[in-house]
Amino acid sequence: MKENTLALNTELRTHDGNIPDWVELIPPGQHVVGRDARHWVNDSPYQLIQAFNHNGADLPIDIEHATEFKAPNGEPAPAVGWIKEIEVREMNAIWGRVEWNAQGKKLIKEKSYRYLSPVFLVDRETTRIKKLCSAGLTNQPNLHLTALNQRQSTGEKPMALALAIATVLGLSSDSTEEQAVYAINTLKTDKEKALNHAQNPSLEKFVPRADHDVALNRAKEAEQKIKDIEEKSLNQKIEQEIESALIAGVITPATADYHRANCQQEGGLGRFQAYVKAAPEIAGDSGLDGKKTPEHTSRLSEDDKEACQLLGLSEKEFKNLGEDK
Repeated sequence: MKENTLALNTELRTHDGNIPDWVELIPPGQHVVGRDARHWVNDSPYQLIQAFNHNGADLPIDIEHATEFKAPNGEPAPAVGWIKEIEVREMNAIWGRVEWNAQGKKLIKEKSYRYLSPVFLVDRETTRIKKLCSAGLTNQPNLHLTALNQRQSTGEKPMALALAIATVLGLSSDSTEEQAVYAINTLKTDKEKALNHAQNPSLEKFVPRADHDVALNRAKEAEQKIKDIEEKSLNQKIEQEIESALIAGVITPATADYHRANCQQEGGLGRFQAYVKAAPEIAGDSGLDGKKTPEHTSRLSEDDKEACQLLGLSEKEFKNLGEDK
């Protein structure tokens, strides 16, 4: 990690006891020097403006940097004001417009706090100020706050973490204890969010098991009803087609069950209808309906008489010959 979170203290400037709407967050000059001789570079002030606007949220002003120290541990960190906008003024100075709440106004008016300590992100290698994070009311310039405003000599470096701890947390070997605390708190927060999501899943993506089972049963019942209706309709259609084929003489009663079973198969009804259209009539009308049975007569026909002459038989002999058959 190449960035440090640091704080710089500036005195709150009040005139005639009025509460300032604009406060100085970073003093003029490209080189900013703290009371403990630490120094930073502010040669890209408009980058801070861009980062603030990109963040799209007001920056909190708290008491003694509670936002940076107490909030990560789950402790209250109430704000006493909010930085609504920032601007660059003469010689790269950064000023912020503050909307104070009642507590903030009271603390400043009564002079309970005289200094403002802005917190900003710094590139460790170049010491360039990259982003404003928050600000805190304080009475101790260069207040001894771990990882934020610790008084240090120019050559003093923060104590590095043990390699094993840094490795487990996914940090570099030169990370500080404060960075480790921040990483641990992030893990705790992520764990709580995961547990909360597991215990209270979003109804947009998940439904209770009981509701799911009821909906599933309803779907199955509806599906079965639709299937029954379709099956009944198919059977009625099959019977109509079988009856029509019997009447037309295309099939016989003996084969009706065979054709009925075939129609029950997938696509069977369509095949049967095509067969009926192309099949010849196999049980047509005999033409005997309404006709009377010929009456028995003892007279020989002209053909029979001619046969008698050819055979040399009398009519009586010829009749007897026919009865013997």
